Amino acid sequence: MLLQATDSDALDASGRGYPRPQLRRKHWYSLNGEWEFAIDRNAAAAHPTDVHWRGPIRIPFSPETPASGIGDTGFYRQCWYRRWVQIASLASGQRLCLRFAAVDYRATVWINGVRVGMHEGGYTPFSFDITGLADFSQAFEIVVCAEDDPHDLAKPRGKQDWQLEPHSIWYPRTSGIWQTVWLEVLPASAIQRLAFTPHLARWEIGFEASIDGQPHEPLRLAVTLKNNGTLLADDTYTVISGEVQRRIALS
Repeated sequence: MLLQATDSDALDASGRGYPRPQLRRKHWYSLNGEWEFAIDRNAAAAHPTDVHWRGPIRIPFSPETPASGIGDTGFYRQCWYRRWVQIASLASGQRLCLRFAAVDYRATVWINGVRVGMHEGGYTPFSFDITGLADFSQAFEIVVCAEDDPHDLAKPRGKQDWQLEPHSIWYPRTSGIWQTVWLEVLPASAIQRLAFTPHLARWEIGFEASIDGQPHEPLRLAVTLKNNGTLLADDTYTVISGEVQRRIALS
């Protein structure tokens, strides 16, 4: 069954909206909902083929929470997630990006048994271009291994407790996928990051942008700034090595 795209102005089936309002796409494929799941208390599995799947779990809730359908607050060094997904074929030049808003703490991702990458850090988003790995003629497999050893006191943990039960000022642990997971269809080149920095003394705005992909021709980025309908700036910049860094004068 084909997964249907969600309009970026609408909520997905779990009641969640598009997770990146600053870089909103017209459509997105939400992967929130049920995944197959397995707790690997001693980190015995190293590959998806080693996992004994138990599932299901409801994403984007951590397995410690009742909302996930698991509610296991014990100690475990890693947990595993799996979901099969099928979407419509891409148009020529389009790319498919798999995005995670947050996975605690170290996430490794496989597509159809092929390891596509790893990300470390429980509070930061990450993504992978999976265009060449997804088979659009049928469902493809997504597997995530989340390593989060509760006894590892060296890793950043915020106020998550390392003891079995929360004590003093420490909070219950949050492991694995705990924010939205989704797919996006991107063009050959796409904006990945935007930043605006005010420089009040000079009456300027610093502008930075990062563009990824494989452009077929030199890129130029148009920037228009308005305040309550009043045009402040309307400029076009050449993209060099995937980056644009400029200061825009407002006077």
